[in-house]
Amino acid sequence: MEVILKQDVQGLGYKNDIVKVKAGYGNNYLIPNGFALIANDSNKRLVNENIRQAAHKAAKLKQDAEALAAKIGDVTLEIKTKAGESGKIFGAVTALQIADALKAKGFDVDRKKVILKDAPKQLGSYAVTLDLHKEVKHEVKFNVVGE
Repeated sequence: MEVILKQDVQGLGYKNDIVKVKAGYGNNYLIPNGFALIANDSNKRLVNENIRQAAHKAAKLKQDAEALAAKIGDVTLEIKTKAGESGKIFGAVTALQIADALKAKGFDVDRKKVILKDAPKQLGSYAVTLDLHKEVKHEVKFNVVGE
């Protein structure tokens, strides 16, 4: 089954992408929750017209994301957390903590844009990917240190 995404769905695609999904996923989750439309001819024409009209706005968003990635550059964040004597931290470092550390440095990045593959549970150095735009990804290094 082909559907047209009405908004970004993590792990599936971005707004206005035409993606193939299993019928149950499309009919029982994506379409009823308003995340997608059935990809028939009329909906495809409508989406293509919307894309054409929004091309200028999309170029500006991409340019802003590239500017933010350049501004962030090679900054290294420091996340303070409680840890045991062996270096194991209590809990894990979350995307919210990383977004707050970026905000403290003066970069306004939404926590949903922070992609953690697996949450760090030890003190040390790690890297995280920021999904700033469909075509702009930026890697940020951070150190987890004990309080």
